[in-house]
Amino acid sequence: MPRDCYEVLGVSRDASEQQVKKAFRMLARELHPDVNAHDPQAEEKFKEAAEAYEILSDPERRATYDRYGHEGLRSGGYAPNFDGLGSIGDLFDAFFGGGSPFGGRGPGGGPAPGGDIAVAVEVDLLQAAQGASVSVSFEAIERCEHCHGNGAEPGTPIETCQRCGGAGQLQAVTRTPFGQMMRTIACDVCHGDGRVASDPCKDCHGRGRRTARSSIDVDVPIGISDGQRIRISGRGHAGQAGAPAGDLYVLIKVRPDERFVREGDDLITVLDVPAPLAALGGTLEVPTLEDASSTPLEVPAGTQPGEVIVLRGQGMPALRRGRHGDLRVLVNVIIPRRLTQEQRELLGQFSETITEENLRSEDSMFAKLRRALRSQAA
Repeated sequence: MPRDCYEVLGVSRDASEQQVKKAFRMLARELHPDVNAHDPQAEEKFKEAAEAYEILSDPERRATYDRYGHEGLRSGGYAPNFDGLGSIGDLFDAFFGGGSPFGGRGPGGGPAPGGDIAVAVEVDLLQAAQGASVSVSFEAIERCEHCHGNGAEPGTPIETCQRCGGAGQLQAVTRTPFGQMMRTIACDVCHGDGRVASDPCKDCHGRGRRTARSSIDVDVPIGISDGQRIRISGRGHAGQAGAPAGDLYVLIKVRPDERFVREGDDLITVLDVPAPLAALGGTLEVPTLEDASSTPLEVPAGTQPGEVIVLRGQGMPALRRGRHGDLRVLVNVIIPRRLTQEQRELLGQFSETITEENLRSEDSMFAKLRRALRSQAA
């Protein structure tokens, strides 16, 4: 009994077409022969994933499958057929238009550029504000140094491929649900190169490439935001037969800072102000981006809960624009608790002096409501 298509791709039953496509491509990367040669079941797993994608990516098939399952599809005449596609490399050609996520074959069956690599790295808010150099480690397909990328044992000849006659291509007829299709595919012996090693390299088994772990120091630019990427050209997977390497994309994750919330180039912080000081006004210290540093802030007399005091130019530097955002200070007025008897008496005497004039506000009811809600959200 075939496995559930949603389970195979690891998506929910209400997944969008884009989510289905993304899940399939991620799964395809895991099953690629360049990084999965140790798993003899890789081809069968890919066929299972390809069938699931073929069903869920077609709205009519997906609707039938959701109602009646695999049996409903078969009774309607659908049957997956990968028999004419040969190796797992050919399966990638069928689904990715002649290229795999790792740069399998180039146009015309020739050597293709290497695929791109994505890796994530974490920095803190101060590093994002000041810039930093971070070390990134990742696995990449690199040129085999033993054979210098030609796939042959040093000193042994490289001969014309007998299967394709040096063309690097083969004509194949594929049976599809829409009938037979003639297409040109890369030769499954020379993989599009047109030549084969008479004595394949023992280190890379004739591929000319091998998987290795690499590391690189990446300069994080000043002002970068969470989720932005840095592109490093030529540091991705090596291409075939001397073709250019892909690129390395470094995804930046900025760790949360307990002192600030970032909003664009602005920073937001909350300042606790005792009620008497909010009424009288005074000077308090607010945190800044620098470690263990603060700046004085004048709290005007009569400051209300939820008011925002803006310090211009004290926020994050704007990426490649040479200016800074603002630091917005949200005032949180603290009402004293656990009063002593003396404090109660003093507050009682003070409350008797409060008049309507002291409590009058120029704000509308809606302004007061917005300020109260903003204070609760903080």
